[in-house]
Amino acid sequence: MTAELVQVTAFTVLMAAVATLVMLPPGVAVAWLLARREFPGRTILETVVSLPLVVPPVATGLILLKLFGRRGPLGAVLEPLGIDIVFTWRAVVVAMAVMGIPLLVRAARAGFEQADRRYEAIAATLGARPWRVFWTVSLPLARRGVLAGTVLGFSRAIGEFGATIMLAGALPGARTLSVAIYRNAELGRDAAAMTLIAAAVTIGFAAVYLSNRLGTAS
Repeated sequence: MTAELVQVTAFTVLMAAVATLVMLPPGVAVAWLLARREFPGRTILETVVSLPLVVPPVATGLILLKLFGRRGPLGAVLEPLGIDIVFTWRAVVVAMAVMGIPLLVRAARAGFEQADRRYEAIAATLGARPWRVFWTVSLPLARRGVLAGTVLGFSRAIGEFGATIMLAGALPGARTLSVAIYRNAELGRDAAAMTLIAAAVTIGFAAVYLSNRLGTAS
């Protein structure tokens, strides 16, 4: 059991870290747009980003399966490039990123909304281009919200199950903590399942605690 615990935990943390890196650029960009810009379709974008929070994860996984399957619109594009998504470690990353990005966007958006816009206006008045204003003023001012959202997205990725099992399956050697817990419980290995649960709770507690500290720190 010790070997399984180490392997599954290491794999889950690694995949969650990669998923967090994947979701970070688009998540921060969307958060900034929602916090700083008014544009047609803004409400639709906000709704689409939030959908994984309210749609059953299994349904989200099935949608991703249809998109990234070999006959799907995205899978058909990736297959000639030799990139397979479904039932690989990449599927785990995709599922984790999709399920985690709503939390990242919400926290990062709050960070941008709380940032004082006067500093951005001053930088623009001094001749800084929008891209430079974002990197040198907006992002540093919103850093706590962005960091809190990053940790929340990571913690959500750690606990992801429904979309992952639909898109990546439960293949040995590529199981996350949630999938391994389910498989052990299904086979009646309650002790093994409880050990994995303890690892998942420990990681989740640490991540959420850190996110709360970042979000409340002055």
